[in-house]
Amino acid sequence: MTTTTDLPVTPAARRSAELERQLAEDPGRFRVLTGDRPTGALHLGHYFGTLHNRVRLQDLGVDVFVLVADYQVLTDRDVAERLTEHVEGLLLDYLAIGIDPARSTVFTHSAVPALNQLMLPFLSLVSVAELGRNPTVKDEIAHSRQSSVSGLMYTYPVHQAADILFCKGNLVPVGQDQLPHLEITRTVARRFNERYGPVFPEPDALLSAAPLLLGTDATKMSKSRNNSIALGAGADETARLIKGATTDGDRRITYDPELRPGVSSLVLLAALCLDRDPRELADEIGDSGAAGLKRTVTEAVNTRMAPIRARRAEYAQDMGYVREVLRAGNERANAVAEATLQEVREAMGMLR
Repeated sequence: MTTTTDLPVTPAARRSAELERQLAEDPGRFRVLTGDRPTGALHLGHYFGTLHNRVRLQDLGVDVFVLVADYQVLTDRDVAERLTEHVEGLLLDYLAIGIDPARSTVFTHSAVPALNQLMLPFLSLVSVAELGRNPTVKDEIAHSRQSSVSGLMYTYPVHQAADILFCKGNLVPVGQDQLPHLEITRTVARRFNERYGPVFPEPDALLSAAPLLLGTDATKMSKSRNNSIALGAGADETARLIKGATTDGDRRITYDPELRPGVSSLVLLAALCLDRDPRELADEIGDSGAAGLKRTVTEAVNTRMAPIRARRAEYAQDMGYVREVLRAGNERANAVAEATLQEVREAMGMLR
């Protein structure tokens, strides 16, 4: 679902298009770092926005590292509530959509000490002013759940640099708004290499052109807004949520994201599930109105998600296996992180 064909022609978009060509020719030269915070159930927006693309990259032959960012839960909240439940939910979703633990590495922050230790030298490579100017950090601070900004929130981009560079990731799937975060990582890698010697790649951004799905209330789809359809939702719950989705009073269905966001997001969701063009699908629904639209969306979503739900339910019957997937992923991530930290120590002259 991630392409660059609809992106504006910017240097980052041109580079991303070139990277797609290189991926097709030699996927084995790339290592991707991607992941999620375990703050709640993953939903259809995640699936079409990022999850589907991870499986695509994995299936191409890219070495994919998937981070369950449990420490980063604390960037914008005081405690990590229901953490075990949310971590296990992410694992079930990953396995259900097709993440293969034989080809991808799933791991948690808290289980890889050497990764987090990289933050110390990395913090010395960026200034307070540089962190303060980061527009993504500014936005996250503005929407933080905390009454005051924690040090973890402020240094979030450096922690992400450690996430990417511990495994020497050279490709990071991101949206346009996440480019400033990745630029901090590139800065950290470049300055470390200049100061101490060549250790890290400067990772490239693989820009996502995934369409934006709105929540059932026609606002941004979010785990915290109770306006999403979880990957683990059953057919009946999905039908109920879609039935209550916001539309408008115009009976004829059209695809116009600017003027009819609620209707258009539902059309888009059905189109993504059916691999159809949203405008053609809207014309086909035509004068069937909101009821006809919601019937189409419900059938499309439930058909597309049925095999994913079945696999998720099957994996949920064997949580011992699911936990073993994470244990094995943590073991591999630890080995990679320890080797990288050893290189860092050697470059910095810190070996005894």
